[in-house]
Amino acid sequence: MNFSELFKLSGLLGRFSPDGKCLASCVQYRLVVRDVNSLQILQLYTCLDQIQYIEWSSDSLFILCAMYKRGIVQVWSLEQPDWHCKIDEGSAGLVASCWSPDGRHILNTTEFHLRITVWSLCIKSVSYIKYPKACQQGLAFTKDGRYMAVAERRDCKDFVSIFVCSDWHLLRHFDTETQDMVGIEWAPNGCVLAVWDTCLEYKILLYSLDGRLLSTYRAYEWSLGIKSIAWSPSSQFLAIGSYDEKVRILNHITWKKITEFEHPATIANTKTIVYKEVEKSPSVETERLSFPPTRALASSLFSTQSKYDISQVPVSLQYVKPVADRANPKMGIGMMAFSPDNCFLATKNDNIPNAVWIWDIQKLKLFVVLEQLCAIQSFQWDPRQPRLAVCTGNSKVYLWSPAGCVSVQVPVEGDFQIVSLSWHSSGDSIALLSKDNFCVCYLEREEV
Repeated sequence: MNFSELFKLSGLLGRFSPDGKCLASCVQYRLVVRDVNSLQILQLYTCLDQIQYIEWSSDSLFILCAMYKRGIVQVWSLEQPDWHCKIDEGSAGLVASCWSPDGRHILNTTEFHLRITVWSLCIKSVSYIKYPKACQQGLAFTKDGRYMAVAERRDCKDFVSIFVCSDWHLLRHFDTETQDMVGIEWAPNGCVLAVWDTCLEYKILLYSLDGRLLSTYRAYEWSLGIKSIAWSPSSQFLAIGSYDEKVRILNHITWKKITEFEHPATIANTKTIVYKEVEKSPSVETERLSFPPTRALASSLFSTQSKYDISQVPVSLQYVKPVADRANPKMGIGMMAFSPDNCFLATKNDNIPNAVWIWDIQKLKLFVVLEQLCAIQSFQWDPRQPRLAVCTGNSKVYLWSPAGCVSVQVPVEGDFQIVSLSWHSSGDSIALLSKDNFCVCYLEREEV
């Protein structure tokens, strides 16, 4: 494993291009584009204000930079560095911006969700979509880029509109049986749209492309409901994470529950492997000690390394009782992700913030629990193989695969707290992001 030096970063804005050749990062109002392998700067662009969001176009030829405070989006071209485009929403303001799948249209959501404006870069035309709903996830494209679903709210009712992305004409418009819809998400095959309700009402609805209601699923009533959902890459399973600390798996034929995964504070099953992170202080021979110590020696003296031990079951995990009288309590399944080969599901129960649960989807059983010393900030699967990268807000990166588990210290001086990470599309490198810096970790193919 090799690590690059640290580079400056603001707003956790570091993104690999879809073609895997470039890495874009932001420092205040500057956009820096680097070559992925050498990390040499290819382009440097200066925006009008501090950048709050960046996104690559699907063909990696353009980057949009959104400055929400100013209501401005600037678009830069990699092929023609002198070309640029500025979209000013004016007094309407701006709260969200994204590319359409063709990489030639930009969708801007104005303040108070009054409308979504569709700007064309090719013919400079503008279209409007009215009544978008202010919710967690109100816009969803199918994976093939052909259709777009938009959550809408009009006359105190929820609706979904489905548009054809090639010419933005309305294909279907239907009302949903939700009290207060919070999100929509397409299955990867683009055949089914999942629509879920506010956490006060446990309800998930599944619609076909032509607006027919295929199924409704409710697990219980009179308690906080759905917190997160995740589709399996094959579209065969829909995982629903709830505030009751369980994940329920629905199948794609009957849309009925096939199993539920509980996240108890004590792991009792002898077939579950529990990897526990333990700290070990570095040993230094006294003959090598000099005063003042050399820089390399000083950093090794004060950095604690860690490794994984396999715990004997039963194992009690650190459980945090949520504060019941606060909004958005830290409880329930807050993070879920399927591995790209469909074999594993990684989950995090916010009541047990230091653990990652990895479930075997073929056997529908708990396979592994990783118990960390610090709270889990982020995890993400390698896009090419079942290998999970985890970060916990310190300067270590953790990798799990069915072969085992490693903890790797990033060899940097000073404070580097990794709070987010993102895999390169080849699975050969990971961008590790902290609040002020980022570095790239390069993996050899045989590792872990």
